[in-house]
Amino acid sequence: MPQQEPNASLICRRMQPLVAGLLGTALAAMALWYLLRGGLSGGLVHHDAPPAASVVFTVDVNAADAAELAQLPGLGPATAVRIVEHRERHGPFTACEDLLAVPGIGPATLAGIRPHLRPWPSESP
Repeated sequence: MPQQEPNASLICRRMQPLVAGLLGTALAAMALWYLLRGGLSGGLVHHDAPPAASVVFTVDVNAADAAELAQLPGLGPATAVRIVEHRERHGPFTACEDLLAVPGIGPATLAGIRPHLRPWPSESP
């Protein structure tokens, strides 16, 4: 293996300013990109806290079983069973307001579950 002289450099002397300029330009471009992306003030993705899903859970009251109905906000298993029993005794619900006839469902409960009910064919969304 050939021995290098003690003062020999890896890059010849006339190329050193060019390499230093290219490295400086690259570092400045990376710093500018980082600042434009938000830098330390935000704008970067936080992987531990993903954005909330925008999907709304909906259910067809005339086809759902008690377990599915119990997932609606404000309804418990007992009310879900009463909805199914009412549907079996009196037939399918024709409008959202028909649920008020089920014991345990009042106007406040109906208002809470209305966004999660699929519209009936006669109703427009």
